[in-house]
Amino acid sequence: MLATTLTSERRNRWSQARSQCIVTWSVKSRSIFGRSRGEVHMADKLSETITYGKVDEEYAAKLAEIAPELDGPVWMVNLMKYRDVAVYEDGRESTITGAEADALYAPFEIFRELGASLVLYAEVEATLLGDGQDWDAVAIVNYPSRQAFLAMQERPDYLDRHAHKAAGMERTIIMCCTPMDLPIPPPDFPRASFSTAPNPSTPEDPAIIVCHVVQLAGGGSGAADFNMYSSKAAKIGFAQGVRIEGFFEVEGTPVGDGRRWDQVRFNAFPSRAAFSAVVNDPERQEAHAAHREVAMSDTYTMILRPLIDRLGASVAAGWS
Repeated sequence: MLATTLTSERRNRWSQARSQCIVTWSVKSRSIFGRSRGEVHMADKLSETITYGKVDEEYAAKLAEIAPELDGPVWMVNLMKYRDVAVYEDGRESTITGAEADALYAPFEIFRELGASLVLYAEVEATLLGDGQDWDAVAIVNYPSRQAFLAMQERPDYLDRHAHKAAGMERTIIMCCTPMDLPIPPPDFPRASFSTAPNPSTPEDPAIIVCHVVQLAGGGSGAADFNMYSSKAAKIGFAQGVRIEGFFEVEGTPVGDGRRWDQVRFNAFPSRAAFSAVVNDPERQEAHAAHREVAMSDTYTMILRPLIDRLGASVAAGWS
């Protein structure tokens, strides 16, 4: 079961690292990966090939300056929209899809050498809330540190593989995240399993993950309302067998569309029927109107079908 509070030592270290990212400003003389603009680095070459999003140069520079003793695990959450047909920068003829090009990119052996791992890969079955843009997949890579993420950008083997990612992606949002204390008390009743829940997982209606990407209203002041909604909705969700996979604070967005995001939340449901039961519960709907709607200024809410799911285990390890 996922713990509800971080150990004090880990919380303090993540908080200090997050604070350092917020207060460090030195982008004018640095590349997007924190390198001198007078030097040529492979990461600079990589940055020139990122056509699927806007690089946040200020945040990338801050990432490179975090003191090693404050660095630690991060979860890179990727929202991905694939091209119908991959388009390679070198002009090579291509008949493969964007998703197939992304599969050629998949740098699993590089992840292993860095101590990183893909902890979630899920297809987006439906986008319930958002700005009208649809997404094809959500992926999360857990890195042992921010420096490990940056070190990957310098590797020639990664740059070679990145050509496939650039060819396959229409647009991407990448958010650097750390786990947050859960604003929800543990249930005071036995939690139903996926198989014993009122609407259990079945072959016809298997488990889903619901992802919420949230920009809080008022520059973050909406957190209190969002937490109030969460505490009310949790009781209803737990009774339906809902499991919290991970709640994250967004430290920064290395690649995106210029928008700020504050939190990403992942809840696992035994089935779509269980999700519908929670959504249609009158008490939850009342809490939604009173607290959730006013808490957010922007959001994506997506139903995911996980193909790889080690997210909960990775977060639990990070909380220990």
